[in-house]
Amino acid sequence: METELLNEPPKSRKILPRIIISTVVIIGLIFLTKEVWFAIHHEETDNAQIEMRMVPILSRVTGYVDKIYADDYSTVTKGQLLMLVDSADLELQLQEMQADFSQSQSDIENARASLVNAEASLASAKGNLEVVRLRLSKTSGDLKRDKSLFDGNAITQKQMDDSKSAFDVASMQLETSQIDVKVADTRLAVLSSLIKKAQAQAEIKKVRIDQQRLKLSYCRIYAITDGKLGKRNIDQGQFIQAGTPLFTIVNTNSQWVVANFKESQLKNVHVGQTVHLKIDGYPNLKVEGKIVSLSDATGAKFSLLPPDNATGNFVKVTQRVPVRIEIMDEARYKDVLRAGMSVVVSIPL
Repeated sequence: METELLNEPPKSRKILPRIIISTVVIIGLIFLTKEVWFAIHHEETDNAQIEMRMVPILSRVTGYVDKIYADDYSTVTKGQLLMLVDSADLELQLQEMQADFSQSQSDIENARASLVNAEASLASAKGNLEVVRLRLSKTSGDLKRDKSLFDGNAITQKQMDDSKSAFDVASMQLETSQIDVKVADTRLAVLSSLIKKAQAQAEIKKVRIDQQRLKLSYCRIYAITDGKLGKRNIDQGQFIQAGTPLFTIVNTNSQWVVANFKESQLKNVHVGQTVHLKIDGYPNLKVEGKIVSLSDATGAKFSLLPPDNATGNFVKVTQRVPVRIEIMDEARYKDVLRAGMSVVVSIPL
């Protein structure tokens, strides 16, 4: 009897497991209740990430990389010189174009001088024409007078012949002077056209010089926005073609979140709602945001081969709609957030 009493376990040994189990069950129920309450009163997705503008810096000329002034992941400011492309060939071409343009200017001056001479020749020809006309008028009068005198036997045949010959010579000189005036006038028109042509050619050459100077300016590559560089794709001495990607600048002045909510969640999502953002990299960081826009198409519609749920697929895939979220007090988190970071977005209902 005494042995049975000694082997009987104390009541505390029976109660302790029950207390532990009850505590675990209560904690589980509390946790489950919180999760259910949160699910009922929030829309949440972990399909979200931080976005920033990725600004590509491309080469606009072909040549060899001369110098590089920026390293990977360095901070740059708008207008900062990043790289130089060897411009020796372009500078020689520019000098050749400038010499050709100077020659064109000389050609224009020569053409203008020829035009002045042509104008003087035209004026001289017109003067000679007037002189010849006066001479013809005189010889015509002399011929009429001598003809009357000859009919009255007042002058000899020789005098009459001389008077007629003078009239014929003056008539021929008039025709020649008129031709000279026409030739001088035509030459004036030709020279005027040549001047216009030379001026047009000079303008073309001037435009080409401006284009060449523009190409030379492209040899100096600057940052077009503030931000941080990504990994550079070139090294000094490398040959690059026009359009070659050189750098990518992450514009840190603008940050936002794109969350892809399921289409079944959209009924509770609208512009202007305040959202809670949980950054995977900084779980203790409390970040607030505001919905600014919803995409008019699902994310899959922007893919190369978008799915079509209306074609009778065996498995209907739930689509997701991108939602753009503005980060409140963005400057506060500027040095912490990085493009591509994963985010959990929850929207209080």
